[in-house]
Amino acid sequence: MAARARSEARRAEILRATLEVIAERGYRGTTLGAVAERVGLTQQGLLHYFPTKEALLVSVLEERDQWDSVPDSAWRLDLLATLTEYNAMRPGIVQTFSALLGESVTEDHPAREFFTRRYVAVRANMARMLRAEYGERLPSGLTPEQAAPLLVAVMDGLQYQWLLDPETVDMPAAFRAFLTLLGDSDGDSDH
Repeated sequence: MAARARSEARRAEILRATLEVIAERGYRGTTLGAVAERVGLTQQGLLHYFPTKEALLVSVLEERDQWDSVPDSAWRLDLLATLTEYNAMRPGIVQTFSALLGESVTEDHPAREFFTRRYVAVRANMARMLRAEYGERLPSGLTPEQAAPLLVAVMDGLQYQWLLDPETVDMPAAFRAFLTLLGDSDGDSDH
């Protein structure tokens, strides 16, 4: 059992190092050799844990989602505002996610399927959350399904703007302002 715990700890170390390297170089500029060097392994040693660069990438994305995971039924607008504040405290993670998301729109990118599946699930979760907050219609008249992709677009779009100009774009404040457009006048739902 101790060997398995060591192996899991090593995998976690590799995933953290991979996030750092991707944040510095982008996915396409990240090599298995650079990640291996960062954790004190040979490239062959790294392949023992992750057989391909693509397998490593998908594991990094899945790990990042685990850090932010909330049970589907527990999502609320105020938690999204808190998540936005939390993301503002970890620019490296947000930068890595955003860079990989941007790169994944190309046909051959290994993360394309991951992000496609992820956005289907995220939109569905956001629609459920909006329905729980507002019922079948938001104050604007939109259905939860109509508003969900807009909510996701605002969150991701604010991340890009904040990464490009953090001194000017206050991501948490801008997101709270967006919540007022949804009909939550104080930016904190009381439903």
